[in-house]
Amino acid sequence: MKARLIAAACLLAMAAPLKADNHSAEHYVIDTPGAHAFVQFKISHLGFSWLYGRFNEFEGEFTYDPEHPENSSVDVTIQTASVDSNHERRDDHLRNEDFLTVEEYPESHFRSTSFERVEDGKYRMTGDFTLLGVTRELEMDVEHVGAGEDPWGNYRRGFHATTIFRLADFGIDYDLGEEAEVVKIILDVEGIRQEAE
Repeated sequence: MKARLIAAACLLAMAAPLKADNHSAEHYVIDTPGAHAFVQFKISHLGFSWLYGRFNEFEGEFTYDPEHPENSSVDVTIQTASVDSNHERRDDHLRNEDFLTVEEYPESHFRSTSFERVEDGKYRMTGDFTLLGVTRELEMDVEHVGAGEDPWGNYRRGFHATTIFRLADFGIDYDLGEEAEVVKIILDVEGIRQEAE
């Protein structure tokens, strides 16, 4: 009987920190309806200049734990047909089989698998990124931008993140020159905190 009581006490002691960790986590919905979030990309144009673009339609959510960042997570889904490089003919090309093949693969998805503090306000996030039906691990550099109440009574929090990957890793082999083999992704997300029910 005594051994059972000791074992139960040990289990409660181990469970207590987990409960505290969950208590400090905050859940946010990314504010895409208010256009306060951006998924952008940057790629070399034949080695002569930089081409910028973005995806206009996406949605997602994130959990952030200020006390225990390792409990944080992100989940984002992008509508690939919403690609916008400010040039209609080029965007039509980006949507076809040479690049995004949007009819067959209408969505791209990122789900984080780990989130760790590098230094104050800066983090390294790792996750699974799916594009054209291919899933690969990506690592992102993340910076906490700020948090607080907005003028409409909501509590917001924002992050800036960047990553790079090779197009060929996801099956895109259209020849744009050696300089254009790698694309940089820039994420700026502002979330509205959801109150626990």
